[in-house]
Parts: sequence; structure tokens; C-alpha cells
Amino acid sequence: MTDPVRSCILTRDRDGRHQLVRLALSPDGQIFPDVRAKAPGRGAWIGVTRTELEGAYAKGRLRGALARAFKTGDFTLSPELPALIAAALERNALDRLGLEARSGLLLTGTDKIETAARSGQLHALYHAADAGEDGMRKLAQAWRVGADREGSDLRGLALPVPRPILSLALGRENVVHIALTDRAAAKRVSEALDRWLHFIGPEPLTGARRQTSPEAQSAPCETASQGASAPGFAPARDEDGASPAAIVHEEFE
Repeated sequence: MTDPVRSCILTRDRDGRHQLVRLALSPDGQIFPDVRAKAPGRGAWIGVTRTELEGAYAKGRLRGALARAFKTGDFTLSPELPALIAAALERNALDRLGLEARSGLLLTGTDKIETAARSGQLHALYHAADAGEDGMRKLAQAWRVGADREGSDLRGLALPVPRPILSLALGRENVVHIALTDRAAAKRVSEALDRWLHFIGPEPLTGARRQTSPEAQSAPCETASQGASAPGFAPARDEDGASPAAIVHEEFE
């Protein structure tokens, strides 16, 4: 199914709706994030980062763009909107991980993930922000062996949340590493993570670490291509336009 294309009200750039964030206008005149695009009525779409959105708010560009999109200036625009969007995108991404866990398509635990990785069953690999370097390297090596990509720099992505938050989201204890063994589930998770990581942009204080490589970045995939970067790392979009949430996956066919 083709993802409907929408235009960002601030940049006019066009992209699939799953790569943008929808804003909605409530009956009481409040602008609020509608990240699952379920609210009724007219919507306004944005594809910018949090820093860019805050700049547009400060300069009055956001209000003007929203007034044109909703065809009215009779609304309340809170300065907390960027924070609300970030929180909604985080919740959406964590909920997506929780749904895949309950569907039995997500693995936790170093031993289980290593076994699946070495047998070629992995399609995505993620880590808590406070995961140990040794554990991440061990699982990355197992994934490369199972994917027949030894000598490459195929590896997972450290998310901008620590293990207590991941554990709560998945309803499991001490979640440090996460792996997806289903291609479709990996794509769904990638789309949710891509929007979140793109929007929040670099946040060094989270301690999250990006783990990518030129080889992984050049691999084609069908996931969102917002060019998100894990907090604390490089620019939002690399030279090939790959997003960190996408590049930790094998090709989605």
C-alpha cells in the first residue's frame, strides 16, 4: 500500500505521511500533535526537527503556516508544542515496540538475541542508551556472522532511552538489548523510530550512541528516510539520505 504524500507546512517539502507529523486543531482551539493521524478534521503536517520548529515558533512562521493550513487564525499555539510532539513521538515508538513484543516478534536477552543473530534470523537490533559497549559489540559480531557480512560494520542502534524505560514499555525486566526477527515488524518499528529520532535531533545529554557505518548507510531499504540521527551524534541526514532507524535493518523487500 502506497504511503499518501503530504507537504510540510514550513518547508513545503513533500514526503509520505508516515515520515511526517500531523498537527490537529481541537474544538477548543488548541493545536496538538496527532502523531497517529487519527483526529478528525483538517490537519497540518510538519517534517522539521524540534530545533527548527522552535525557531519557526519564535519568528512567528509557525503561526502563519498553521493559519494558512487551517484557514483560520483563531487558535491557541502553546510554546510547549515542540515538547508535546517529542513526548508523543517517543510514546508512539515505545508503544510500537511493545506491540511487537506482545506479538512474539521481538526478542530480549543477550543469549536469545545472539542465537537468533548467528542463525540469520535478525532484521533489526537496538540497545538501551546505557547498554555496555562489550555487549553491543558481541551482538553486532553475531549479527554479522549470521547475515554473512563478516568484515562489515553492520551493527545496532543505541536508543535515547535507558533500560528502565525500555523495560516498562515492553513489560519485561531489565531490557538492555532488543532484536526483531520479522521483516515487516522491523519496518514498522523503523518507521516509528525514524520520525522520533529525526524530530528530537542531537541531544548529547541523553548519552545515546549512534552505531552505523558507510556500508550500512548505503544499503537500500523501504523505511522512512527522514535522516534521523540518534541523539548525541552526527547531522540529521547523512550523504546517502539514510536514517539510523533504517540502517540497522536488512533490506526490506
